Amino acid sequence: MALSREPANDISAIVASLGYDPDFNWAWENYKRTIIEIARQKGLRRHLEIGGGRDPLFLPDEIVTLGFDVTLNDISARELSLAPAGYSTVVCDIAGKDAKAILGPERYDIAYSRMVMEHVPDVASMWENIAYTLAPGGVAFSFFPTLYAPPYVLNRLIPEKISRWMLETVFPDRKDDGDNPKFPAYYDHCFSEESKILPILKRAGFSEVVVLPFWGYSYFWKFPGIKQLDAAFTNIARKRQWRVFSSFAYVIATK
Repeated sequence: MALSREPANDISAIVASLGYDPDFNWAWENYKRTIIEIARQKGLRRHLEIGGGRDPLFLPDEIVTLGFDVTLNDISARELSLAPAGYSTVVCDIAGKDAKAILGPERYDIAYSRMVMEHVPDVASMWENIAYTLAPGGVAFSFFPTLYAPPYVLNRLIPEKISRWMLETVFPDRKDDGDNPKFPAYYDHCFSEESKILPILKRAGFSEVVVLPFWGYSYFWKFPGIKQLDAAFTNIARKRQWRVFSSFAYVIATK
């Protein structure tokens, strides 16, 4: 996928300079690097990490080195209590009616989240609250899984109790006491198709929007036969740019 290098779309230019590749491994490996470059090139110092909880993106010593002022947000006070010491924290539901009052207007320059949006039942309200708390020219960045990749379709259709058991059986670290516990997933507006993303972002108050799709995942790697069939279909979807079957997306929006 070719990315614009036009000055009017400088987010695309930044991502292109980082060597954007639509493989899902690139998305995971370059999420942090992309945020650093956007923040550095656009002078975004005040950060809000949404759903930061126990696993913040930047460690305290990195924050000092980079010159960022990072606040961690989470819906769970318990998750925030598991984060390393030294962060400002704010407990609220990012899609909640009281989020604007709690977060405050124009308080942050950039807000970002990874693997959070699929757990938000009202994504339109989430984007509206984020726009409210960003200063003019601020950037919102969401990294999330997308429909209609087969694992997420299954997760959406199968009852929570059963999908939890299946996931925890294959990936033990997804248990409640593991390093990456499972939370209920709704996949509201979790798409990489721009026609499905842009309207709610425009209504929320964002002007420039970049949507980057990625293909691939590791969920079926432990299942011979299924693994090969799924990989073959994923390769076709990636080559033909079938966003409806993408696996992940970056959505980067400027207020």
